[in-house]
Amino acid sequence: MEATDDKYANIDVTKVYEYRDLPDKISSRCDNCGSVKFKSSVGAGKLLRECTNCEMKKNI
Repeated sequence: MEATDDKYANIDVTKVYEYRDLPDKISSRCDNCGSVKFKSSVGAGKLLRECTNCEMKKNI
């Protein structure tokens, strides 16, 4: 369990994470700030989800 907590503790908002490597800690909430507001874009067959509060990005 501690290894799971460590990867959520050291989140770098300048990096784009893959959902399969870092799934949502709490479903549909930002892992960094807990916000529920996202803006999304599609490109190269992937959905990029970006938090509007802290700008953390994940490919879904």
